[in-house]
Amino acid sequence: MSTSAAVTTGPAPSSERSSDAGGRRPRWTRGRIVLLVLALLLTAAWLLPLAWAVATSLKPEGDTTRTPLSWTGSHVTFDAYRKVWESGDLMVWLMNSAYISVMTTLLTVVTCAMAAYGFTRTEFRGRRLLHGLVLAGIMVPPQVLIAPLFREMVQLGLVDTYWGVILPQVAVPAMVFILVKFFEGVPRELEEAAFVDGAGRWRVFWTIVVPLSRPVLAAVAIFTFISTWNNFLWPFLVTTDPGGMTLPVGLVNVQSSFGVRYAQIMASLVIAGMPLLIVFAFFQRQIVRGIAHTGLAGQ
Repeated sequence: MSTSAAVTTGPAPSSERSSDAGGRRPRWTRGRIVLLVLALLLTAAWLLPLAWAVATSLKPEGDTTRTPLSWTGSHVTFDAYRKVWESGDLMVWLMNSAYISVMTTLLTVVTCAMAAYGFTRTEFRGRRLLHGLVLAGIMVPPQVLIAPLFREMVQLGLVDTYWGVILPQVAVPAMVFILVKFFEGVPRELEEAAFVDGAGRWRVFWTIVVPLSRPVLAAVAIFTFISTWNNFLWPFLVTTDPGGMTLPVGLVNVQSSFGVRYAQIMASLVIAGMPLLIVFAFFQRQIVRGIAHTGLAGQ
């Protein structure tokens, strides 16, 4: 009797506990179904323009203007991609965009991280005022700064140079704000223990704070890379030499010679967007983790 009682009152197997404690599959309630349908509709709305661009780029040029419109042409051809590749310095523009985006990302992550750490860990006169001015920069449209920035680049002799494109894009107040929010949640006890062991502020920043901040730093890096890659206005104004143009600027110059050649226009857009799709495919987890760690998702 006691044995059977022990058996019946003993702890449940791990498989049963896991199923009772959260291992059950979520039930398809009406709310879940509505959210799923909305997500599918939004995904389709985002993918349809991309699918249309790819489909158009694979059509013969004469099929792009036929009515009624159709997703497929008379046959699939890569002639538009070949003509885009041969009509401009596409590889040069790709390399320029890659170099400028990588350098801008590295400099932005380093400078914004140091600025955010200074605002959260050091006390100096005027800190709150300076912090407020940096955050106020989020509300300033970048277009307002184009004229003074261009004049500054002319005076420094940086027009038609890589640094003329890179440096004005390094200071990003929004990234400073994101990093400040994250650094405020880093336990100060870890830094205090390092100070007791004789570490300085600089060493603490690089050996403790930076490793703990990898998720948010990765998110900042990805956001910066994407925005720099897509930036058209500033590189368009500060570069005139075709050999120094970025991909968006170079493709616009090529497209101006296409006229109404929609297949070639769509092919150039697909080529310009492929690197960003690759980056997002490989680093989407870091993006989500970075947003979650900043604490912005619930605000």
